[in-house]
Amino acid sequence: MKKTYVLLTTLALAASALALETGKPAPEFTGTDINGKAIKLSDYKGKIVVIESYNSDCPFCNNQYQTGAMQELQNDLAAKGVVWLIVNSVNPNNPSHRTADQAKQELADKKIVATAWIDDSSGTIGHLYGMKTTPHMFVVGKDGTLVYDGAIDDKPTPNHDPKTARNYVREAVDDLLAGKPVTVAETKPYGCSVKYAN
Repeated sequence: MKKTYVLLTTLALAASALALETGKPAPEFTGTDINGKAIKLSDYKGKIVVIESYNSDCPFCNNQYQTGAMQELQNDLAAKGVVWLIVNSVNPNNPSHRTADQAKQELADKKIVATAWIDDSSGTIGHLYGMKTTPHMFVVGKDGTLVYDGAIDDKPTPNHDPKTARNYVREAVDDLLAGKPVTVAETKPYGCSVKYAN
């Protein structure tokens, strides 16, 4: 019994050591975008980075794009020099998976303004960041610190007007650009579960 307790405690400590924490360095990753280019988070050190867990077949995610709210945010932040990385962790056996060509078409059709769309069908980046939902949003400061982890906004429904919601990502970026600490660093992400292979 004692050995079991020690083992469970060790496993719990190991898991907590790997847990994502705001205020700590954002975990480094390397992925491949839909153009076959290697993308590393550290390539963007010195810039604010937004990471979005994405699956447009999810009604919550689709609502953000159907209304144009996400593209508006992407445009606004791009104009301020912010990097936007889409991470699609849908496994290849799921109908919502996008091939590179399908992703390129979707990017154009939806007028998505992203620095890169990363194919994470292995789920490596998604699991590293503990991406639970689509969307699930992260903001990384210029120094590589994770400053925000959570929902896109404060209205967890698939049919609200996101343009009238409190947008936590916009707030976090605005705080960083103003040289202030991020007011809301963590919220509970909402949306559909990420369609990992396992």
